[in-house]
Amino acid sequence: MAGGRPSRWQRSADAHRSPARLREYHLIGRPTGIVFVTEDVPAKYGEWRRRGVRFQYAPRLRRVKYHHQSGSEEESQIWGGVFTHFNDPDGNSFALTGFDEVTHEIEVQRRLIAEKLEAERRRAYELDIARQVQARLFPQTLPSIETLELAGICIQARQVGGDYFDFLELGEARFALIIADVAGKGMAAALLMANLQANLRIQCENASADPGELLRSVNQVFHKNSPENAFATLFFALYDDRQRRLRYVNCGHLPALLLRSDNTLERLASTGPVIGLFGEWDCVTEERTLGIGDTLAIYTDGVTEAFNEAEEEFGEDRFATR
Repeated sequence: MAGGRPSRWQRSADAHRSPARLREYHLIGRPTGIVFVTEDVPAKYGEWRRRGVRFQYAPRLRRVKYHHQSGSEEESQIWGGVFTHFNDPDGNSFALTGFDEVTHEIEVQRRLIAEKLEAERRRAYELDIARQVQARLFPQTLPSIETLELAGICIQARQVGGDYFDFLELGEARFALIIADVAGKGMAAALLMANLQANLRIQCENASADPGELLRSVNQVFHKNSPENAFATLFFALYDDRQRRLRYVNCGHLPALLLRSDNTLERLASTGPVIGLFGEWDCVTEERTLGIGDTLAIYTDGVTEAFNEAEEEFGEDRFATR
């Protein structure tokens, strides 16, 4: 048309002649300044040539001397690398290079990552072995007690930990019921738990009729063989199967719950200080008789201090009513 508004095709052609479009057009067929870094330039050169990439020349080696500051002194180093250039179908030029320093840094990072992964794998393996060993420290079979049914379980928050329970047969229809919680978490607590478990079993082999006397020996050994601030809470009871008599010492542990058959609840509270913290140590032994239908629950704070999705603590009161 002569005159009037330009056609749609005329407007499109004008847009392609805009300054921005022209600047982009003039960039075609020029060096891009983009560098591809690889660890093995000859290998990448051969791979890309087989795929049809057009290289300007075969890879070359170039050395460069450069200066850099190290502390207060200037150091000179020589480094370099193999490089070449190639074009894309539009004639744009790119570089493919593999400088020594870059390759070295990549190798260092790769080695560090490999060492970290190996250390994590080794640690996981060692923790799994420790978990298996600790699992063997818990009762593998339950003693046969005519007047008492027993059950016990320990699920550590981590692979290993400081919680411990035990059922020991002492002869003459007497049994030891034990639960302990070593201060701390993880491997350190697990090692102290193993120390305490061995200590208790050795002392129980020479057990007297008095729990207090036995625990004084346990405290002395544990205090001597443990770090300065190490301690454990402990509930220790001797049960006489013939008389249904329970003689116990609570060493700073959470109160055991004794639910009578008539639904009354007794809390067997602390009767002495924690184990291992003090060289001079003493306690009081308490006694209860367990009747038919009574239930004794001994536990650690892993039960009462558990949280639900609403961040509500389970708590002792809720545990006592279950």
